[in-house]
Amino acid sequence: MSETELEGLSSRLEGAASTLLENPPGFFELPKTADPGPSKALAEEVRASGATDFVHVGIGGSALGPIAVQRALNHPYYNALPDRGGPRVHFAENTDPATLAAILDVADLRNTWVNVVTKSGSTAETMANFLVVRGALIEVLGEEGYAERVVFTTDPEEGYLNQISAREGMRTLHIPPNVGGRFSVLTPVGLFPAAVAGLDADALLRGAAECADEVREMGAQHPAVQGAAYHYLMDANKGRNVRVMMPYADALDRLAAWFVQLWAESLGKDGKGSTPHGAVGTTDQHSQVQLYMEGPQDKVIEIVEVEEHARDLPIPEAYADLEGVGYLGGHTMGELLNVECDATRKALTEAGRPNSTIKLGAINEENLGYLFQALEVQTAISGSLYGVNAFDQPGVEAGKQITYSRMGRPGY
Repeated sequence: MSETELEGLSSRLEGAASTLLENPPGFFELPKTADPGPSKALAEEVRASGATDFVHVGIGGSALGPIAVQRALNHPYYNALPDRGGPRVHFAENTDPATLAAILDVADLRNTWVNVVTKSGSTAETMANFLVVRGALIEVLGEEGYAERVVFTTDPEEGYLNQISAREGMRTLHIPPNVGGRFSVLTPVGLFPAAVAGLDADALLRGAAECADEVREMGAQHPAVQGAAYHYLMDANKGRNVRVMMPYADALDRLAAWFVQLWAESLGKDGKGSTPHGAVGTTDQHSQVQLYMEGPQDKVIEIVEVEEHARDLPIPEAYADLEGVGYLGGHTMGELLNVECDATRKALTEAGRPNSTIKLGAINEENLGYLFQALEVQTAISGSLYGVNAFDQPGVEAGKQITYSRMGRPGY
């Protein structure tokens, strides 16, 4: 990337940053305006009730963010821990009947809470999953009792969930009307299930607030904003229209899945936008890196590196006489992971394959909140550079209309 190319984009980048700060989208204000109190209070009620299971029903932006938070911050086998301190957390995301049936197999419905997340209340996948779970709860708790265990996370005023709540008395948490689903992880969409699992919702917001404050102070010089310029130019000027996010931590694999939706649904319009793809180091060094190193020159690899892992394991010394094995003894698993991360970065660079790195000191609530906010800022800025509306999704609607028609929804 030449200085001339960057300088040629500087005025547009400054304009995009100014627009963001002068007329901030809803997500940007969340760290200052969001009140985690209702989510925390209701989560404490769930935990105090002795609930054994918590089923989060949602899809797309109503699920990917909450899943990323749980995966990043909780024990990877949280649901199996005997002393986890909160209910098991299940995500009814897809409409695959085998998955939903499996959740109902393991959940103790007598002690289960359900959180249904959709602003409109008409998302076919979410409402179908809810209706199935609702029927199962009624069989156990009765028509009168089941609603006490159901929470609706939805628009403050509009939508079908508010109508159902008015009839049956469910509690509701509110998603700000100016925050779209894929930008909603720092609303009750993500904060409520995080608090149910014992995570620190306040710290998530603190991290996001730190990022927002830095963007206000630095403007176009903030790394997230600068990154938007680099990724845009790599696509527009270099034909590198695939952006690979490759965290070197299993705990962040669902962060990559969250980001794939954020980037794809926000920018893929009018024939524009690069294609996001998720990978995990070191696993995908053994399945995808060959393509990245010697395949088409159409990718930018974005590594997410964790400097201090929450847990580490020493590698015992053994088989010193075997050259290909003995050298590992005396090191640690975390050391090996980070060495391989750095080796991949250096190998890509030496091969002339553009790459960038996001470094996290550790995986915790503050850092994750910061990263969510930074990637959302970068996406919004990129929308300005591409000249598309980063906050709508017209291409998603056509499939919805066909589904409504074929499933017999009136008016379609």
